[in-house]
Amino acid sequence: MTDLTQFSRRRTHQVRIGHTAIGAENPVAVQSMTNTDTMDTAASAAQIERIAAAGCRIVRLTTQGVREAANLSRIRAQLRGEGLHAALVADVHFLPEAADVAAEHADKVRINPGNYSLERGDFAALLERCRRFGTALRIGVNHGSLSRRMFDRYGDTPEGMVASAMEFLRICRDNDFGDAVVSMKSSNTRVMVTAYRLLVEAMDNEGMTFPIHLGVTEAGNDLEGRIKSAVGIGALLGDGIGDTIRVSLTEAPENEIPVARMLVSHFASRGGRFEVLHPERYSLSGCRRNTGVRIPVTGREADDRFLHLEAVSDNPTAELRAAVLNLDDWNRPVTVGRRYDQSDEVNVAVRAAADLGPLFLDGLADGIRITAPALTADQTERIELAILQAARVRFSRAEFIACPSCGRTLYDIEKTLADIKARMSHLSNLRIGVMGCIVNGPGEMADADYGYVGAAPGRITLYKGREVVERNIPQDEALERLVELMRRNGDWREP
Repeated sequence: MTDLTQFSRRRTHQVRIGHTAIGAENPVAVQSMTNTDTMDTAASAAQIERIAAAGCRIVRLTTQGVREAANLSRIRAQLRGEGLHAALVADVHFLPEAADVAAEHADKVRINPGNYSLERGDFAALLERCRRFGTALRIGVNHGSLSRRMFDRYGDTPEGMVASAMEFLRICRDNDFGDAVVSMKSSNTRVMVTAYRLLVEAMDNEGMTFPIHLGVTEAGNDLEGRIKSAVGIGALLGDGIGDTIRVSLTEAPENEIPVARMLVSHFASRGGRFEVLHPERYSLSGCRRNTGVRIPVTGREADDRFLHLEAVSDNPTAELRAAVLNLDDWNRPVTVGRRYDQSDEVNVAVRAAADLGPLFLDGLADGIRITAPALTADQTERIELAILQAARVRFSRAEFIACPSCGRTLYDIEKTLADIKARMSHLSNLRIGVMGCIVNGPGEMADADYGYVGAAPGRITLYKGREVVERNIPQDEALERLVELMRRNGDWREP
């Protein structure tokens, strides 16, 4: 159970990933991922150099096949020859054979347990191969890509994600393999935070101290993508959970690093102790208090019915959480806020999202009021609305679930996302998935109302929910055909 009164980092054991150590007393490490073709050694090495120069210690590369896994040796040799020792992580989907090869050439291998059959024993064999080559392992559970066995039993739920992770972690424990890391990613911040908290509870019950990697998948781009990542990652860092993080943006990967480093710095020191008189009021389920407020409000919209709680400490989440839990009138509506003196919008947005967003995920707040003297009133309200949307308590515009792209991406996803947002940002209460390929796309946009997924070079497949509606259509027609699909389903309106 999280200590509601103060910040304390969760105890984990150390895992070495190449020259980088994570967990234990090591600082939270920042990760990113290349979007180059892993068979292009020069391009991949050059991008890793740019990512590392931005301050990233761990870089992942897609290894969708055995060829890509083998080529990691060339990329690694070129980087080491240039004196660069960033840890290299192989990202494997579907093919255990690729993971077996990658274990020889990477510093860590990331696998999705949904792609492994425990009955065949191939996971235990991978552990032995990783042990032989001194390679770490990440058990990366993704919402929307659980195994059929887990899905049939639990549905697409945080509980199913935790059950999937735990059975693989038990195999690591039973095989005395400690160099494992675990992640529970989702594009839905509420699912993501709940899954991690339930995972920690399950691990603690079994005495496990494996390090944890944090991330919100498909966060998108621009200010909204940064805020969405900060709400989810910030909620968990504030709980003391997390040994590595990645901010997944649909932009050049080096753009992710300043945001991630900002979050790490923001949570490096959180002082103060805040007495909680009614800890029984706190629930991991995040059910909102019964205050009569249907939709959480911004500072402009708040009226005299709301009690405003303003944080003044360097641990605003714990301070405000305690203040709400200690209310004499438990059902009184409250707005939460803090003053931010940073001079630019992104700095204010990331910090406010990490500090205040968790209060909405936990169902404690009814409104948000940010004081930012360096920003305009419109900028401040834009941040407030984006935090409420990231916490999934109020949708004021379309939500774009967009992958950050990798070597599997089949089109220019940055430009395409910009085109789709320009055409559809006026829509509200719709979630639109923009995915680079079919490997992760259909599963990781599990919450989307519509999906735009790369099927082949120059070809797009359109989804309504999880159902394929139009397959392999020309990309130059895809946007207007997506609009027409929305129109047929009554979800389109003109700007």
